[in-house]
Amino acid sequence: MSAAPLLLAEFRDPATLLDAARRARDAGWQGLDAHVPFAVEGLPEALGLRPTRLRRVMLAGGLAGGLITYGLQWYSAALAYPLDSGGRPLHSWPAFLVPTFEAVVLGAVLAGILGFLVATGLPRLHHPAFAAHGFERASQDRFFLAVADPAVDAARLAAALDGLGPLSIREVG
Repeated sequence: MSAAPLLLAEFRDPATLLDAARRARDAGWQGLDAHVPFAVEGLPEALGLRPTRLRRVMLAGGLAGGLITYGLQWYSAALAYPLDSGGRPLHSWPAFLVPTFEAVVLGAVLAGILGFLVATGLPRLHHPAFAAHGFERASQDRFFLAVADPAVDAARLAAALDGLGPLSIREVG
């Protein structure tokens, strides 16, 4: 089974890209993506992207790091090596808070980095769009809508974007 061809539509401004993304989403096409030189407000909604679950992943990583660190400190101080030092209790929770807080932050950051890499499919060293003529302008002043749906060809995409005036529509990859 071969992969769907990638169609790239190039635009001059973000407003036109937003309109094109909405039209493509309303047509029910899958595999929509955008390549832009800066963040465009409303683009994730226009592409029909789901809200991110990265916050939950980071919360879980932070809680896991904190629980493991606190549990390790409690186990070592109260069970494994109980040393009575100055009559203080073996389970001295105030002394455990600073390392636990640091482990919460570390766990959340590591889970966030890992979750981001998994969710975005990075590191991806090659993408078919990279070979498209003029695609390097996506980091300068051009806005690209990518459609990777097997049901869409260049003629259907051009018909859907009629009136928006894309600079070009081409198949890559």
